[in-house]
Amino acid sequence: MNQESVPATREPRTAARNMHFSSLFRTTRLGAHGARHAAERWLADQLSPEESGDGDLAGTASLLIAELAANAALHGQVRGRDARLVVTLDVTELWVEVTDAHRGQQPVKCPDAGGESGRGLFLVEALADGWGVRAHHPGGKTVWAMCRR
Repeated sequence: MNQESVPATREPRTAARNMHFSSLFRTTRLGAHGARHAAERWLADQLSPEESGDGDLAGTASLLIAELAANAALHGQVRGRDARLVVTLDVTELWVEVTDAHRGQQPVKCPDAGGESGRGLFLVEALADGWGVRAHHPGGKTVWAMCRR
């Protein structure tokens, strides 16, 4: 798993404009699990003590990261292609983005009433201040969620 953490400045955390975490992961449960935990550790180092303990932001971010990474592992598999998890933190917002290479599978916003899965995006919608899907060139999609701090 490749990980990149790039702080925008060496100033105190509260003064930094944008901080980014990025990790490529295999589109498997284990790959999604590893990327999620690496992102959670990075985020805990970036957040204030109030936000990182049992604070709403850390918990919400963890759930959003877990759901979007799990969806990429379950629905975004393309042989030989990895997914990418990006977490961006600035003074006002937290963004979680997961990009996979699967072109045809767009997230379903209304799951089958009798199905055993498909409700994760309801959780994302309930927790995030915004979320959506955009095409990723040359193929695939990025599913994103945003929370205000």
